[in-house]
Formats: sequence, C-alpha cells, structure tokens
Amino acid sequence: MHFSLSEEQNILYNTAREFGEETIAPNAIEWEKKEEIPRKLLKEAGTLGLGGIIVSEEDGGSGMSRLDGTLVFEALAMSCPSVSSFISIHNMSAWVISKRGDQALKDRFLKNIVSFDDVCSYCLTEPGSGSDAAALKTKATITNEGYSLNGSKSFISGGGFSDLYVVLCRTGDQTPNGISMVLVENGQKGLSFGKKEQKMGWKAQPTAIVQFDNCSIPAANLVGEEGAGFKYAMEGLDGGRLNIAAASLGGAQKAYEIAKSSKYLKCFVMGTNDLSAELGIEEELKRTALVTSFEKCMMATKAYKLSLLDGVFNDIRDANGFEEECIYSHGLGFDGKTLI
Repeated sequence: MHFSLSEEQNILYNTAREFGEETIAPNAIEWEKKEEIPRKLLKEAGTLGLGGIIVSEEDGGSGMSRLDGTLVFEALAMSCPSVSSFISIHNMSAWVISKRGDQALKDRFLKNIVSFDDVCSYCLTEPGSGSDAAALKTKATITNEGYSLNGSKSFISGGGFSDLYVVLCRTGDQTPNGISMVLVENGQKGLSFGKKEQKMGWKAQPTAIVQFDNCSIPAANLVGEEGAGFKYAMEGLDGGRLNIAAASLGGAQKAYEIAKSSKYLKCFVMGTNDLSAELGIEEELKRTALVTSFEKCMMATKAYKLSLLDGVFNDIRDANGFEEECIYSHGLGFDGKTLI
C-alpha cells in the first residue's frame, strides 16, 4: 500500500501553517501573558472552515477526514500549541454535537459553533476523576423543565470564556449506562466559574473550574439519548486525543527546526572547534528528526484506523498495511516497542 499526502492535503497543511505564521505566531507570547486567545482570531479561523473541520458538510462543517484534521492541528501548533489545542477541543465538541445531537439541537447551535461565533468547551474531568468518565459524579436530576445540574468540572479549557459547554453528567445509576451528555449555555442560572488556573504553559488557553449549582437545563439540550453519554464521551476522546497528539507533534517539530538552525548551533563553537559534534548534539538532533518522523507515521495510522468508523477502509488489514507502508517509507525500523 502506497501512502503520500494528496495535493489537496498538502494545500490544506500549507494553508493552516501560513495562517498560523501570519496571525498566531507574531502574537503568541503576548497572548500567553494575557492568558486569553482573542475571539477575533477564532472568528478568522472559523472563516477558513476551522470551526467544524470534521463536521459533515450536511451539518455546515468542512467535511474533512481525521487525517486532514491532524494536519491542520499540527500545522497550527507550529505557531502555538496552546491555540492549536484550544481549537481542537472546540472541534471535538462540534463533532460530537453533529454526530449525536438530534436535528433540533443541531439547528439551534451548530451553525454558530462551526463559524466560531460561539466557542464550545468539553466538560469531562472532575476533581475526583480524570478521563475516566465512568467515575464522574456531576449529577443531573430530572425536573419538569428538563434537568437540574449539580457538581463541578475541573481543568476545563475555555472555562469562563466559552459560550457553550458540552457536559457529561449522571442521570441514572453508578454504571456507565447512567451517564448522559447535555449542552449548557453560558449565562444559565446556576452556572459559575473558578479563577483561572496558574499553569506553566498553555496560558493563552484559559482554564478554570466549571461549577453547577442547581443549574437548570432544558430537556431539549440533551445530546442524543439519555444514558448514552459514556459512549459519546469515548467517541469524542478517540478523535480528541489524536488531535492533541498532532498539536504536540507540531510543537516538537517547530522546536526541532529552531534547534537545527545555524543560529543556535553556533552557540557550541569555541574558537575553531565545533563542540556540537563532541557533545553529541548533532546525533541527538538526528534522532529527534527520526522520532518525529516515526510519530507522524503512527499518528497518521491512528487517524486512518479511526476512519474505519467512517467507512474509509473496508477492514482493519487496510489500515495495518498503511501503517507498515508509513514506517518503511520513512526508513524506520520498529520492533513493536522501540525504534531500532
């Protein structure tokens, strides 16, 4: 099986990278200091179709593949991983609403989400549970109007900044089948936020606790079926983790390019002696390039395997063949655990 990016995918990658270099990179340090991403920037991203990358065209999105999405987030992260990751979380939220929301819910919210008129956050993590959705305790009690939501979500990207919050909550028993997904609108009575978390990095991405105290949610804001929230959460994270990996890879690639530049290698010259070779810096850079290439192969493979759910491949053997082609075409050896 032969693998290479299509002409359209190369254009997509270059367009996203140019957008990042022109609009994100020159402001990245300032945004980190201010601890907030300008909404104007997000609107510009929405104009390029980056607010609903893998949302179907029928639902107003760009209708791209999983691999296309990873290319976008990798390219954007070369200017700022924080901004890229924030956009990826918004896209994860948009996708799950498109995939699992009923038509009435999509008609109410999806257009503004895809255009980035409304920013959307994904609320899963709690003070006592991380990505283990089955352990969550935020509870939604059924009322005449819909639900009364009580609990809190921690480390939420966009907490206090976003317009909409996709929330995983417990509507039934303590099993995964007791979990549902609802959409909470900013300004809803009973919705509040903690102060911004003090982080070592990713400061441009505002992060805070999202608190619910008898927060009233209309029944129409239920995403999909009651009791199916755990399934939806896992589906969202399948793609979300892939996108965060792409953003991390973009940051690593940029760091490698900077380190490789002559400007920095000259720092290791003393007189006529090139200390970079003696210190093993060149060899380390070569290994970094090798590892980065390998990670790109593995990430692309995961994107293709996830596309099995979208009918891109007929069976898993096609995706495995793609994985082998990725590895061999980049001249890499892999014994299943480590680089050789």
